[in-house]
Amino acid sequence: MTRRDVAAIILAAGKGTRMKSDLPKGLHPIMGLSIVECIVRSVRKAGIDRIVVVIGHQAELMEYQLAHLGVTFAHQSPQLGTGHAAMQARDALAGHNGPVMVLPGDTPLITEAEIGALVDAYLESAAAAAMLTFEAKDPSGYGRIIRDPNGHVAGIVEERDASSEQRKIQEVNPAMYIFTGTELWETLPKLSNSNAQGEYYLTDAIGAIAGSGKRVTAVSVDPDSVAGVNDRWQLAQLSSVLRMRLLKTHALAGVTIADPETTWIGPDVELSPDVCIEPSTILMGRTSIGAGSTIGPNTRVVDTRIGMNCIILMSHLNSAVVEDDVRCGPFANLRPGTILRKGVRIGNFVEVKNAELGEQVSASHLTYLGDSTIGARSNIGAGTITCNYDGFDKNRTEIGEGAFIGSNSTLIAPVHIGNGAFVAAGSTINRDVPADAMAIGRSQQEVKEEWAKRWRQRKAERSS
Repeated sequence: MTRRDVAAIILAAGKGTRMKSDLPKGLHPIMGLSIVECIVRSVRKAGIDRIVVVIGHQAELMEYQLAHLGVTFAHQSPQLGTGHAAMQARDALAGHNGPVMVLPGDTPLITEAEIGALVDAYLESAAAAAMLTFEAKDPSGYGRIIRDPNGHVAGIVEERDASSEQRKIQEVNPAMYIFTGTELWETLPKLSNSNAQGEYYLTDAIGAIAGSGKRVTAVSVDPDSVAGVNDRWQLAQLSSVLRMRLLKTHALAGVTIADPETTWIGPDVELSPDVCIEPSTILMGRTSIGAGSTIGPNTRVVDTRIGMNCIILMSHLNSAVVEDDVRCGPFANLRPGTILRKGVRIGNFVEVKNAELGEQVSASHLTYLGDSTIGARSNIGAGTITCNYDGFDKNRTEIGEGAFIGSNSTLIAPVHIGNGAFVAAGSTINRDVPADAMAIGRSQQEVKEEWAKRWRQRKAERSS
């Protein structure tokens, strides 16, 4: 029997009252992922593919938000405790004859290492059940592990039901188990709700199995990896732990992180060696960055591919593609659909949206380029605007290779400017410009000699 023979149940039906939110606890985000998704990912990395998520509070929202995970859902209504919740997954696991793991839906820091250790301990021991435990300096709120005189697990007592002597026990239960499937399904219907909560505790299944003379194996783990979320502050604390865990992974793989305290790197971000991340930088979503690139400071990048040897300075990038040797910023905004080819220069206060800029295009200052295609080596002067929206539709601007767009130009789409064409500074262009032509779209300058001098004299006479 291997890990592939194990099925997993994740208990995520509760509302999470202490979160003080209409959002189910399992959907609260941590480093860009929901709590439940963090757990599902770790279960899959440990080699377990068959996963049932038990949902209850706002079940439709849970199904919608977690649909991309490819899990099966089971419904618990009303919520009558963890034992009752696990029982609801039985139909979803029909035909599964192997071991069944049960995990809480609020422990986002659990990794494939802890899950794998639990499964392996179960498989190697031939026990009826196995569980994780840890030593807590302050065991308040946790169920205590009860052991027999031989040191074997005899049961678990919840804090509300524990005696004063039992509350002194520091070995506690993070509620992560694996059972022989037949043992679990035979035991759950026999659970009683005669306790302080009036609920069916999954913990009682451990006591029942041990009480029948069958073995329960315990595996000790790091408390940080099995910490649960009960309120927003705990969520913030675990987010900090996960953030540092991810930063350390990248740093040890060859990434320079100038200031870990102000840097956020999401779990799906891919960084090559010799990337440098400057302070106050956020990298999230499906972002990848090539070797030799420097990102930041004060930069946010989401779902963007950045090539090698780029400099992204004090800018915001979302769903863009940036090829090698690009310089961007400061204060640039690359919106979805932006493609910057090799060697592009994007300067301060430049916004690009749904536009492709060819190799070595330069747009250095105060420019908006929307719904545009710009040929290689073109220069876009300061203050240039592509007027892409006519009140009904978005229209495209096409600029050929080697074109020069003078400062403060307004290009009213749809419009095409040919290869090598010039647009004079201050022009409004609403007709196509042929290749190698000069387009001037401004009124003729008029100079009135001595006008300013006479104006100042009149002003002085009126105020005297």
